[in-house]
Amino acid sequence: QVHLVESGGGLVQAGGSLRLSCAASGTIFSIDTINWHRQAPGKPRELVAAITSDSTTNYADSVKGRFTISRDNAKNTVYLQMNSLKPEDTGVYCCNAAIRQYYYHPSQGYWGQGTQVTVSS
Repeated sequence: QVHLVESGGGLVQAGGSLRLSCAASGTIFSIDTINWHRQAPGKPRELVAAITSDSTTNYADSVKGRFTISRDNAKNTVYLQMNSLKPEDTGVYCCNAAIRQYYYHPSQGYWGQGTQVTVSS
């Protein structure tokens, strides 16, 4: 069994910063790509940032230059540093990861429950 748990969300004023964490636990052989998604009320889910196993990163245009995704493989944790936050960044932020539980298993996708980020104007 694998679990992903996000933390670090909260209420912040526009221009402020937050650092989200997504920690994976359970039986894990390796973690491939990890993504951060967000969903605002009434809007479709949006891929915000992604990081591959070799730490190649990719960002949505709306967050480039403001958000930074990173990973600590020793801790099975990925971070999302969010700076210069805007009200439109408000939403539930979820991580999902492709995780291989055993060397002989293919990777499977897992999701966390999400953490709320609210940016006030």
